[in-house]
Amino acid sequence: MKVVAFNGSARKDGNTAILVNTVFREPKKAGIEIEMVQLAGKKNRGCLACGKCYENRDQRCVINNDVVNECIVKMVEADGIILASPTYFTDVSTEMKALIDRTGYVARANDHMFQRKVGAAVVAARRAGAIHMFDTLNHFFLISQMIVPGSSYWNIGMGLAPGDVKKDKEGLATMKTLGTNMAWLMKKLEK
Repeated sequence: MKVVAFNGSARKDGNTAILVNTVFREPKKAGIEIEMVQLAGKKNRGCLACGKCYENRDQRCVINNDVVNECIVKMVEADGIILASPTYFTDVSTEMKALIDRTGYVARANDHMFQRKVGAAVVAARRAGAIHMFDTLNHFFLISQMIVPGSSYWNIGMGLAPGDVKKDKEGLATMKTLGTNMAWLMKKLEK
């Protein structure tokens, strides 16, 4: 079994990565393989609305010169998917939005290829906008027919400067619980 996380932060190894790594501890303890893909510095453009994914139905986006098709392969191979982003102007980063739009369309065009996988949102926020962003990430999972585990609170960690989320004890506890529930659910769904 495997969980793959996509960190949509422009900062590699910043607050968003710290939160994801906190979630990762529990699946790792349960013997589940983990991998984080950091989108920072990787070429990743938005959807062209060309409809080729519905025409080709080859589990790929027609745009071949960026990271998205590599991400699609990792999503297909994984049992659990984490989408993580810092809150930028009350929503996900542009890197995360491009990933959501393109992988979502490809998945729908290919018989909902992410259905029944476990999906979890992780949000890093300075102060506000996190709930709207949490909804954005969960909308991807729900329209993809994925199963979303809960936690002890919304999956949000608070911090501004890199490393500040380490001071958010409630946020870190929420991520730990999310990891525990994600691992439990994946084990229950294992065939």
